[in-house]
Amino acid sequence: MTPQALTARLNHYEKLMRLDKPIGILLLLWPTLWGLWIASAGRPNWVIAWIFVLGTVLMRSAGCVINDYADSDFDRHVERTKDRPMATGAVSTKEALILAGALALMAFILLLPLNRLTMLLSIPAVLIAASYPFTKRFLPIPQAYLGVAFSFGIPMAFAAVQESVPAVAWYLVLANLFWVVAYDTEYAMVDKPDDLKIGIKTSAITFRRFDAEAVMVCHALFLAGMVAIGWQLQRGMLWYLGLLIAALLAGLQYPRIKGGDREKCFRAFLHNNWIGVAVFAGIALDYWLAIPL
Repeated sequence: MTPQALTARLNHYEKLMRLDKPIGILLLLWPTLWGLWIASAGRPNWVIAWIFVLGTVLMRSAGCVINDYADSDFDRHVERTKDRPMATGAVSTKEALILAGALALMAFILLLPLNRLTMLLSIPAVLIAASYPFTKRFLPIPQAYLGVAFSFGIPMAFAAVQESVPAVAWYLVLANLFWVVAYDTEYAMVDKPDDLKIGIKTSAITFRRFDAEAVMVCHALFLAGMVAIGWQLQRGMLWYLGLLIAALLAGLQYPRIKGGDREKCFRAFLHNNWIGVAVFAGIALDYWLAIPL
């Protein structure tokens, strides 16, 4: 294989893993870091932290490959996805499966320094992530299933730090699930006309003309859950300040998505990264400075 051909192949793999679009990595990473900071009372082991950061990159990449493998027949009929490597035939089915397997294996190797419970939790995490793309064929709100997949870093972080998964970890999973439904509904609103034609099920279709309002309700439930968790943990002012900023950012999304404009919905989806930043900053600063209410 010539250097030019190898470069072209690697470019196809990069696009297949969506490394050129890191928003998915960030949206998966923030809840994991929330869990890690809470589990370690704001003093995470930096080796464990880097394992989770790198593992997030690998597993999100593997999930994207499996998603495109499952959706290759659909993607070519959707405006936003018609140029993806599998939709165009630039990457074969065999290549995609080998790549996904290699990424998952590397993620598992990263976990070897951690305890047994963390490694055991990685099994359902992989199975849920791998099966998610197929739920769009029968679940009315597959975004809720994605919410479970995008929340599994939380119990794994608690397991890695505390060698157990306390109730607060599962409360955090539930809160994050609503956030995932909120932002992935915005993402689904971008493809709503195409998905209606090809028969894909999404929350944007299920919520019908109330999709924007449903997004706001999910944001509200997410933030209410985070307030309740902060209250349970007896956290200080900075925890709630982070949530207040996140609430303001979420509120700004409504006028953008209300009309269903594809470009505006996509920009609103991207801006969820800043909600994740705000929540994490509030958690981290609250544990660091411990300013009481």
